[in-house]
Order: sequence, then structure tokens, then C-alpha cells
Amino acid sequence: MRWLTGAGLPVAILAAAKLLVHLYANRYYGYFIDELYYLACSEHLDWGYADQPPLIAVIARAARAVFGDSLPAIRLLPAMAGAGKVILAGLLARELGGGRFAQALAALCVLVAPGFLAVDNWLSMNAFEPLFWLGCAYIILRITKTGNQRLWLVFGLLAGIGLENKHSMLIFGFALATGWLLTPQRVVLWNRWLWAGLVIAALLLLPNLLWNIQHHFPFLEIQANIRASGRNAELSLAGFFGEETLAMMPLALPVWLAGLWFFFGTRAGKPHRWLGWTWAVTAAVIVGLSPRIYYLFPAFPIVFAGGGVLFESWLSARPRLIYATLLMLAGAAIAPIAIPLLPVKTFIAYSAALGVNQPRIENHDLGPLPQLFADQFGWEEMAATVGKAYKALPEDLRARTAIFGQNYGQAAAVDFFGPKYGLPKALSGHQSYFLWGPRGYTGESVLVMGDRQERLKTIFFHVEKVATVYHPYSMPAEHFDVFHCTGIKTPLRDLWPALKSWR
Repeated sequence: MRWLTGAGLPVAILAAAKLLVHLYANRYYGYFIDELYYLACSEHLDWGYADQPPLIAVIARAARAVFGDSLPAIRLLPAMAGAGKVILAGLLARELGGGRFAQALAALCVLVAPGFLAVDNWLSMNAFEPLFWLGCAYIILRITKTGNQRLWLVFGLLAGIGLENKHSMLIFGFALATGWLLTPQRVVLWNRWLWAGLVIAALLLLPNLLWNIQHHFPFLEIQANIRASGRNAELSLAGFFGEETLAMMPLALPVWLAGLWFFFGTRAGKPHRWLGWTWAVTAAVIVGLSPRIYYLFPAFPIVFAGGGVLFESWLSARPRLIYATLLMLAGAAIAPIAIPLLPVKTFIAYSAALGVNQPRIENHDLGPLPQLFADQFGWEEMAATVGKAYKALPEDLRARTAIFGQNYGQAAAVDFFGPKYGLPKALSGHQSYFLWGPRGYTGESVLVMGDRQERLKTIFFHVEKVATVYHPYSMPAEHFDVFHCTGIKTPLRDLWPALKSWR
């Protein structure tokens, strides 16, 4: 508390500003595709899911129980996590020897980064992941400063919970261990308290590990299928770091480059060089895996903190004020590109005038909006369209009619919005929906969303188009026909393994 009312007050103000920005956003858009899926997962609590560990489903379940399932309710915790990330960046700068300006600059860089604005604006594990990475780094710095070895138990607790949030915590752990091995910090590897902490982390991971063993590691199968499909936008090394520079705000590039220099090129940073290696090894592993650019986001506050310390020593009062002001102005200008602050038509005009848009994450056809925005449109309208087709069926047939979606977005939209339109829970072969099975349906009557009529005729004797789903701002892939299919040729329970779609 003393820190917040003293040198940390600017950081607290910046954290509050980030929280307010996220609370203000989302007035013009709807639920994101992945949010609907996580809400569906929250109704099937388990120790694991096909494509993620269990924590996000627990968070979604808790948010719904405490706040409800409105859009502001489920996005409150991610917004708070984003504010916490701003505070942790300031705390890291303080532990690295930075004063008021260093802490505020590190926090400001996190606040204005378009990538952080984007991932903190909707419910996903990506909003919470940096809290675990940065929390672990902060705890280690506190151990170094205070000598309190029992804090390794807190480190293990954070690491274990982080592993239940996202498996990429393993990448951070590997990079951290490599950083220790490459520096005098390697002495911690013989610390019994560290190993006690690692035992805690392993115990926390164990239920998810056993679940994955039982289900033959579906996450690895999904990742292999995604790479083989070419779904992700491929980037060269230069392209990857170019996108990272844009995502972290081009004006902040000197700060994180200075952060790397702080760790590797200065006397003040030498005791913390293990942190520089942690960032570098994390980046190397992620580039080697050729994944999406946001995988590296959680590591950037570390170099922002180091850069803040150097900038504090380099700049006098006036240049500090000028640079911070430019960062804030640039952040305000780019924020509507990252998060939905503007109505759709205003956003389209603003993006065109600025000449800036969101980077491509996947190789999908786009409509008037970038993918992260387009995937927030059309879901309730989809459920309403299917609901109308469902109600048009004879009453005695409805109870035996399943609704099948091609992906978890379609199925989760029916699950979430469906009760309003009299719909039952949906089926799908995509991701965890495959594991949840056919829910007792025989397949004698199915409303199928988004498949081809020719293919459906190989599965059913009778296929009739009954509706069309369309929204002008949704992803083009979500514009499709709905078919009523009867006379299944193979019982659904026997056909189910062939419907698995892990991609």
C-alpha cells in the first residue's frame, strides 16, 4: 500500500486507466467465438479439454456464478488481469532498481501496447497468462532481494496454476531454467526450497497430465493438425518481429530494445541477466515452433521493465515528459484498431484513414472487419435462424432432433443463445465437443449447420435445405445453409468417431 501511495501512484493510475478502457469498450460488438466456447466448457467442468487446460473453464464458471453471463460480466476478470499486468510491469522495474519514471514507463508501455489491449478485452487464457509469467519473475527478484527462500513455495504455486491455465507456461519454465544455467544464478538449482516449489507446481499439473494421458494428449494432435493444415499465417523471422513491434507499439520499440541492453550490456543489469536470457530463449523457442505472435506477448513486460530503468538514467525531465506524452497519444490513436471502441462503420472509416488494421492470425477469408472483430458478430442471429427452423419441425419430431455445428463457435452459439429460442444443446465433432459425444441422440433427425448438401447425402437418405445464416459483419466462413437431415444410414453413436474434427 505504501508503494501505491508513493512511487507506485503513477503505475496505479495507469492500471486504473487500462481497466476503465476495457470497461468502456464492447458497447457495439458481441461475444467472441472463443468466449462462447469457454462458456460451454464451463458447463462441462473437467481436468482438461481437447485444446486447453481446465482453468479458463473454472474462471468462466466463477464469473457466471458471481457476476452473471452478460458481456460486461464475463469480461470483467480479463480486464482486471490486464490492469494487474500494468502493476506487475511497474513492480518489476522497481525490483530492477528503477524509480518513479522507470516504473511508470514500463507500466505505460504495457498500457498502450495494441496486442495487450486486444487479448485483455475478452475472456481467454491469454489475458491471465502474463500474470503467472510476471508473477514468477517478480517472486524470484524478491527472493534475491530479501533472501526469503520460502517464497519459492509461492513461485511453485503460481507456476502450477499457470500450467493449469496454459501449457505454454512450460516454455517460460524452460527459458527460465536456461537463463539460470547460463548465469551465476544457476546456484538456485541446488536450493531445496526451489525444489519444494517445483513439487507444488507438479502436483497442481498432475490432474491435467493424467487427463491428457487418458485422452492420448489431444492438444498435441490438434497442434499437429493445425500446422499441417496451413491455417496459421506464416511469418518469416523478420516478419514475426515486425508484427511483434507493431503489437507492442512501434514507439515502444526503443524501450524493449533498451531492456535487452540493460540485461546483457550494463553493470546494473548483470545480476539480472538470467531475465534477459529468459526473454531471449522464450522468443527463440516460440519462433522455432512457428506459432502465433501473441505467444510471446507475456514476456514483453520483462524487457519493458529493464528498458524503463535505462531510460530513467538516460533522459532528463523534459525528454521524459515528451516521450511519455507521445506514447500516450500514439496509444490513444491506435486503441480503436485493437479493441472495439467505435461503431462498426466508424471503425472501418477510421482504420482506412489511419492506414492501419489488425494483423492476420489465420488464413481465412475476411469480410469488412478483421478476424478478431468479425468473430464477435452473428452468433445470436445464427441461433435465432436455427431456432426458427427447429420450431418449424413437427412437434413430435423436435424432441428427437439434434443440432450439429461444424465448429465450436456454431455449437457454442446454440448452447448459449439457444434457450432463448427453444433450442436444445448442440453437437459437434470439433475440439472438446467431440469428447462430449452425441448426448444421447440417435441421428434420426438432425439440423446440420454449414455442411455441403452433397456430403450430407452420403450420410442421410433425406436432406433438405431449411435456412440460410448470414450476417454482414461476421466471418465469411460463418455464412452457410442449414439442412434438415433424416434417415441416417449409420447410427450416430457408430458414426461419431468419424466426425472428430481436431484442428
